[in-house]
Amino acid sequence: MSRIGVQPIILPDGVSLAREGRVLTLNGTKGQLSLSLPEGVDVSQKENTLQVTRQSEQREHRALHGTIRSLLANIVTGITDGFTKKLELIGIGYRASIEEGELVLLVGFTHPVKLVIPEGLEAKIEKNVISISGIDRQSVGQFAAIIRDVRPPEPYKGKGIRYEGEKVRMKQGKAVKAGA
Repeated sequence: MSRIGVQPIILPDGVSLAREGRVLTLNGTKGQLSLSLPEGVDVSQKENTLQVTRQSEQREHRALHGTIRSLLANIVTGITDGFTKKLELIGIGYRASIEEGELVLLVGFTHPVKLVIPEGLEAKIEKNVISISGIDRQSVGQFAAIIRDVRPPEPYKGKGIRYEGEKVRMKQGKAVKAGA
């Protein structure tokens, strides 16, 4: 039995569920998200809880059981609280700004890097920290990964764009190795 799939999802006040065939639509205070259920997995609602069940013990259905439960839990969290990812700019002269719906990064290249902020996401900049927030966990994480890929942290000086709290393993430089 799936340890994650059998756990019920509690719907907070203000969250409503609408079902059209195999498509579930959840409405909350921050917005609305939908999830299409694959064959072999079903969702039932009892009062303010959702329970995900599978139709058989086939490998495919067992694999989808926990996945669909996690996706539904992320949707409920997103439409009530939202998701946020923070990225730090580390390096002399590295900075970011928002201009006309685009995130402009100055991170040591000869040109500024412009990234269009996807619809449904919000970006804020405070000093050297970029905050990406939205209701869809996947799109928040994907956009944060795209920003990080512009200049990932390098292992010698640690300069680059990294997630807040990310540890970068530093390497010894040539001068330190020669002296040893």
